[in-house]
Amino acid sequence: MHPRRGPRHGTAPCSLRTPLTRRQLRQRQAILSVLPVIVVLLAIRAYPIVTAAAKSLTNWNGLFTSDFVGLANYVRLLKGAVFWKLVRNNFVLLLNVPIQVFLGLVVAVLLHERVWGWRFFRSLYYIPQIISAVIIGYLFRTLFSMDGPVNIVAARLGLMPVPLEWLGDTATALGVIVFCLVWSSLGWMAIVFMGGLSAIPDSVFEAARIDGAGFWRRTFQVAVPMLARVLEYAVMLSIVWTFTGLFPFIFSLTRGGPGYETTTLDYMIYIKSFVSGVNLGEACAIAVLLLVIILALTVVEMKATNAVEDWSE
Repeated sequence: MHPRRGPRHGTAPCSLRTPLTRRQLRQRQAILSVLPVIVVLLAIRAYPIVTAAAKSLTNWNGLFTSDFVGLANYVRLLKGAVFWKLVRNNFVLLLNVPIQVFLGLVVAVLLHERVWGWRFFRSLYYIPQIISAVIIGYLFRTLFSMDGPVNIVAARLGLMPVPLEWLGDTATALGVIVFCLVWSSLGWMAIVFMGGLSAIPDSVFEAARIDGAGFWRRTFQVAVPMLARVLEYAVMLSIVWTFTGLFPFIFSLTRGGPGYETTTLDYMIYIKSFVSGVNLGEACAIAVLLLVIILALTVVEMKATNAVEDWSE
């Protein structure tokens, strides 16, 4: 009997792999395309978040001390009155969001309808957005100082015979900060809404104008329903920015004073880390709590937006 013959020389054995379909190839190409971005995001976003959450459970001082203390940092923060004052300040400063949305929408509709001088005003409204936040803070600090232009003009008009210490009182200081935030971000809000309005045909506004709709009806009964997703995006980013991006304004305007009356959560992270002793463990705990608050507000805002859309349908 002849021995069993193997495969002929030069012929490849039969492959057990099934050929990939076109859909599977596209999926692999898509994954490989976004993989570098995912790696970068994990490096610059996920890793710091995980590290901060881990360090918040220690008494880390930034150098060698990093003993595990459990939830002691969180308990100390949540039991203290200062933390809740910071949360109150952040929520008070959220008043800038509806003001920004209202004024930004009005300005965007005016610019979209190309009122007289619209090119000039489009550039004028965006100028504060390209100025450093620290410069804007010092500008408003000068305007609202005891011998600043606001007190001088008010005294000459007979509105305020005694100069008011705007940044020395809690109510007026927070009001000045809200005014500062609205002034500095109005251009950004208007640009976002103009981008949304550019996708709406001009015939829609022309038809509303022919039907006798005035400016306010065209704005809130025509533009707003068609800008639902743009509104959601603008409100969400403004809320996140109000909780995470106010450090340069607070630092240059009030330094968190008087006391902690204008201190925000992000500014307290700076204080805990570099000013009142080195307590980076507690600073990390504040950062984690800030992240939880932002996530909760984002979920509430998204659910509220979807509920309004379902109700309108």
